[in-house]
Amino acid sequence: MTQLAIIIGYLLLLLGLGAAASKFSRGTSRDYLLASHSIGPVLLLMSLFGTTMTAFALVGSTGKSFQLGVGVYGLMASSSGIVHSLCFFLIGVKLWKLGQRHGYTTQVQFFRDRLGSHRFGYLLFPVLVGLVIPYLLIGVLGAGAVVNGVTRGAFAEAFANSGHGVPPWLGSLVICLVVLVYVFAGGMRGTAWANTFQTAVFMVLGVVTFVVIAREIGGGESFLESLRGATSRVLEAHPEKLVMKPPKLFFFSFLLIPLSAGMFPHLFQHWLTARSASTFKLPVIVHPLFILIVWVPCVMVGVWATSAMVGGELVFDEPPKNVNTVLPILLGKVAGPVLSGLLSAGILAAVMSSLDSQFLCLGTMFTNDIVLCRRGDAAETDDRRVVRMARLFIVAIVGVTYLLSLGEPAGIFDLGLWCFAGFTGLVPLVLAALYWRRLTLPGAVASVLAMVVTWLTLFLWDMGGYPPDPKYKFLGMLPVATVLAVSTIALVAVSLMTLPPSDEVLAKFFNPGSGRDETMSDAPGLPD
Repeated sequence: MTQLAIIIGYLLLLLGLGAAASKFSRGTSRDYLLASHSIGPVLLLMSLFGTTMTAFALVGSTGKSFQLGVGVYGLMASSSGIVHSLCFFLIGVKLWKLGQRHGYTTQVQFFRDRLGSHRFGYLLFPVLVGLVIPYLLIGVLGAGAVVNGVTRGAFAEAFANSGHGVPPWLGSLVICLVVLVYVFAGGMRGTAWANTFQTAVFMVLGVVTFVVIAREIGGGESFLESLRGATSRVLEAHPEKLVMKPPKLFFFSFLLIPLSAGMFPHLFQHWLTARSASTFKLPVIVHPLFILIVWVPCVMVGVWATSAMVGGELVFDEPPKNVNTVLPILLGKVAGPVLSGLLSAGILAAVMSSLDSQFLCLGTMFTNDIVLCRRGDAAETDDRRVVRMARLFIVAIVGVTYLLSLGEPAGIFDLGLWCFAGFTGLVPLVLAALYWRRLTLPGAVASVLAMVVTWLTLFLWDMGGYPPDPKYKFLGMLPVATVLAVSTIALVAVSLMTLPPSDEVLAKFFNPGSGRDETMSDAPGLPD
């Protein structure tokens, strides 16, 4: 019960943080949704990193490395840091400048203006929401798995079907409610504060987790001896986990997954909160280092778990049915009640630091892209009403996601690959909108439709549907390669076959001097 008490205490602390952030609110919808563009370099770094480090990175990577071995780091993390920073630099800074210049709050507003079509927003909005739902599902499943894994055996008689621990459905429900409360109370400012706090928590406790598990499994007098001991046991029992030689095309297709960050709606909203363009410098430089600090321990712990022994007995006699529980179960076995409770709180911090941004982003998109757009005059809408509508839509989407989580659990890593494949398929659209003058409305429509049709075809027909088939290959590659290729070809081909955009649109988005203001003058070397 100690672990459960610590987790509850941590959740109460987060609620207090949200309440404190609400005291600084300016009472406007813009402050609630964008924190009045007041976020500095450190908060932006922690917000962006905390948002991208989901249950996919912590819970999912550990479970997948338990299955496949150390090569999981090479497949995902080796490229994620660099590609994410490139997205911040090439896409984030440009979109921030355009957002400052033209007052954008969401991606859909930008694309409507760039393509000269309000109807395009009604196509893009449901696609983005549809892709965010499985992204939310990753976090909800991860939260339930963590709470269940670390509290197993806490109840003598109750919850026998869940190992006498908190059932995943209950853990997921509580985490969703807590995140909803502090997002509702603090808005974007509360989310940024919580992200910063939780990112610091899970990075510090993540390193502590790595050290504790290494010492308990490796058994050495020093940390380095423990590392060698833990790895030598894997070498004896499962040497295949320390070597991975994936086919070249398969490995290449993994490099495309991190591109998805360029079209995450919640990242777009975080980019807009920046105080100035120079605020992006710290995230661009430091983000890859943070990726390394988080991913290396998670992958190594998953590999060690395959042969880990505590008290002379294997921690896992056989692979668990739900690989999402590998990390929390291992924690419960090797760490004491207090330490395992603290470390589990750190894992939950990573999960919630992405859920909160996604929750708030969904509300922003709904109010700005659907409600206010349909009314035609946002100025006449009361700010309190805007915030209330945002909250209602958030609750509806979270409810749908939670209901989906009650079904057959999917592997978080596999589900993440499918979710990110869809976002990657939209990256050609944002790159063309920012850098290619010849992009046309029909080309953009063709690209989005091509992505949706290809994604659904591969997911529902060829790959076996939900939960995703862990073999997930098409033409020797991940589906993301096919989705990206088809959407790119459709965009370029249709754009070239249709009339180019008007000179007015080109002047608005490609004239370096148009609308420049003093807030942009402090970013030498950043792209215009």
